[in-house]
This record gives sequence, C-alpha cells and structure tokens, in this order.
Amino acid sequence: MPIATPLTELLGIRHPILSAPMDTIAGSRLTRAVSEAGGFGILGGGYGDRGRLETETAELKGFAPFGIGFITWSLAKQPELLDIALDARPQAIMLSFGDPAPFAPRIRASGARLICQVQSEEMARQALDAGAAILIAQGTEAGGHGASRTTVDIVPAIVDLAAERVPVVAAGGIADGRGLAAMMMLGASGVLIGTRFYASVEANGAQEAKERIRMANSNDTVRGVVADWSRSLFWPAPFTARTLVNDHIRRWTGREIELMQRAAEVGVEYAAAKAAGNFEVAAVFAGEAVGLIHDIPPAAEIVERIATEAEQLLTGRRNSVRGVLPSPLVGEGGA
Repeated sequence: MPIATPLTELLGIRHPILSAPMDTIAGSRLTRAVSEAGGFGILGGGYGDRGRLETETAELKGFAPFGIGFITWSLAKQPELLDIALDARPQAIMLSFGDPAPFAPRIRASGARLICQVQSEEMARQALDAGAAILIAQGTEAGGHGASRTTVDIVPAIVDLAAERVPVVAAGGIADGRGLAAMMMLGASGVLIGTRFYASVEANGAQEAKERIRMANSNDTVRGVVADWSRSLFWPAPFTARTLVNDHIRRWTGREIELMQRAAEVGVEYAAAKAAGNFEVAAVFAGEAVGLIHDIPPAAEIVERIATEAEQLLTGRRNSVRGVLPSPLVGEGGA
C-alpha cells in the first residue's frame, strides 16, 4: 500500500519520493522515469543553459506530474529562463540558494507550486514569507551544494517551524527505504533524493561517474571549495560542494589559496579533464549515501524499492529484503 502524506496529496503522487534537480544530470528522461514510477521527478535547471532548458522542457510538455529546479541566483541573472520553464506547465518550480521572493508571484500565478530548499530556520522563514508550498530541509550529507547542519538536525527543526502549514521534505544522505522511514519519523512528509538517482540508468551522467558512485563508500566524499574554485565558481558562505574524493581534490585540499591564485591555469586543466571524462580531475558531485549504493538500476526500480521498504518498516512488518524486524510501532505491541 502506498504511503500517503500531505506531500503525496498536494502533488497528486503515489510515493513521497522526489528526485533532485541535479544540474545536467537530472534531464527529462530521469524526470519522466521517476514520475511514471509514482514519485515526482524534477528537471535540473542548473546554472542556466537556455538551449538545454528549451530542449529538455520540450520533452516534458504535456507530461505530468513533474517539476523544474533552479539555483535561484542563477535565475536572477537570466529571469527569462523562468518563462521557458513555466511554458512547459510544470506542477512545481523548485528554487534553491537565494531569495525566492522576486520569482514567487509569477510561479504561483502560473498555478505551479513553489518548492524552496533551505538549510536553516532563517531561510525557511524567508521561503514561507514568499509563499512556498513545500520546504526541502537539506542536510550536509547531501551531494552537490549545501551547508553544515546534519539532516537529522535540520529536518525536525524545519518541521517544527513549519508547524503543519506546509509539507517538509528531507534531503541529504537518503538512498533507501530506511532513510525515508526515518525521515518520516522525524516529521517529514517525504524525501528528496539525488545521488541514488544519479546512479540510475536514466540519469545523464557518464557511465564512469555512475560506476564511481557505485564503488564508493561514505568515507569517499568530502565537502569543500576545490571543485567550485577549479571552475571559477565562487559560492557565498556557508555553501560548499560535496563530491567524491579524487586526485584533484587530494592535490588541492589544504592549498585553496594557491588554487585561487592559479585559478585560470587550473580552470583550463579542469575543463579539459571534464571534456575528456577524466574523473580523477573532474568532480563527481555525490553525497554520503554512496555507501548505500551498490548497483545502477532503472529509476523506476529505485522508487519501488524505497517505497516498499519504507512501507514495510513503518507498518512494522518484516523487511523481506534485509530480513530485519523493526521495533513495534505504538498500537502494534509497542509501549
């Protein structure tokens, strides 16, 4: 039986599972696959490649449900991208990292839900004031950009602040049904998952990048500035990027000042490595959940696994996958 929450009711989906808008990795193919499996796929708007956005949204016109996600301050530099996105008639627009207020009225007027990703109570208040319909509480375990508070800390804090006004979705370090069940016990209405969907058939990432995720363990990621500064991207505090550790990260960690001084030179090397698919230099943006990922299946299989395992755990039934009997819930023999 599907898990019903305020999130599933609001978005009209079967499972409280959203796929993260991972820059170019979350294309229309992954977005459709997640939504067709009963979750909610979100297309990555990334840093604002207009041609790519037009191509990807053309593949989603007439399809439902889906969302489109943007880095807010990139959208501020190219506000016309919002017009392209809204023309595709998404059910939601997700904004992360920046003030959503300038864009909120247009999003709401279009009939789309405004989803805001936050890393603190202050950001959550700003999002609620802008009319956010859903809050994503992101912990530092997440891949890509984020801040420093852990998922188990930030989720209940944002749940308490939202006070049932809007659904809160957990993000960061979640890759299986245990993560979904745990976040629901903390008050979340669902989860936003990135790295687990990166290692899927439909994700746009290079096969070697997916294999590196599959082979990594949780100690193989690091949060820092090396990957960004190597691309001449200078994010404001408190945001840094979590990536898999590779030779380039090892080389420059602890030498960030020198990296900044040699940014032009390093940038040329980094761009060439990325174009060549050399992931000992180019970054694979991935979260600490890599230690829970051991295969690269279709996205629909991922959605079904997570939903089924979480439902079994939350109802106290024996997990047929792991053979684990969770502690009884209240009303089923619990205290």
